[in-house]
Amino acid sequence: MSPKKIALLAASLALAAHVQAQTVPTTGTLVIVPATGEVTHANDEATASFMVEEQDKDKAAAASRVNQKMKEGTELVRKEDPQAVLKTMGYYTYPVYPEDRPVPVDGVAVKKPRLPTSWRVGQYLEVKTSNIAGLPKMTSSVQKTLALNGIGFGLSPATTKKLDDQRIKVTYQNLNERIASIAAAMGRKVSDAVVETIDFEGSGNYTGDAQAGSAAAPRLMRSQAMNEQQVAEPSFEPGDTTLQMRLVGKVKFK
Repeated sequence: MSPKKIALLAASLALAAHVQAQTVPTTGTLVIVPATGEVTHANDEATASFMVEEQDKDKAAAASRVNQKMKEGTELVRKEDPQAVLKTMGYYTYPVYPEDRPVPVDGVAVKKPRLPTSWRVGQYLEVKTSNIAGLPKMTSSVQKTLALNGIGFGLSPATTKKLDDQRIKVTYQNLNERIASIAAAMGRKVSDAVVETIDFEGSGNYTGDAQAGSAAAPRLMRSQAMNEQQVAEPSFEPGDTTLQMRLVGKVKFK
């Protein structure tokens, strides 16, 4: 290679290095910074659903047995867990019709009024409690009279409020960490960054906890009706709930 070409190549490399070494001015730059945070806590509240259903040709007899069993079940809950919050709901009564169809006579279907053969009567009882330790014993006692229809675990309002304070802190901390990383990548000091706006709703993409919809979300355990005199205590695993938060910050560099 001739000396002239070598000189031109060296000049080109030097120019490229100089251009690469230059940084884009960032004065007045507005940066949108998303941040996230989450906290996890053991579930400390349970919501159990009990039910009773009776079937009888006599509607009044079926209703009477349902009313009596619901009263007994309610008393058992109050005895085992006086602090529990109870709510009766979903009372229903509907007829049960025969499955046979009318036999046609001379090819013509005979229309006869359908009469119910029996009646089904039922009711639900919702029990909300923070006594997780006593939940198996209470459930076993109530199952002597009522059936366990389902149970879900979540966080109490007080715990949710406490965790809400915590997740705001960890989310804001994550915002500061990301701003520091962005400033370093831009070759700027953190002190050059000024937070102009913080949107704690995450521009409409806020992610709530599983209990608000409930979430999420809580795991359900199903149990079939059990009317034996003695019922073994069930085993429950309350699990935990993770609360998340997303925020968006607008940061301007001086």
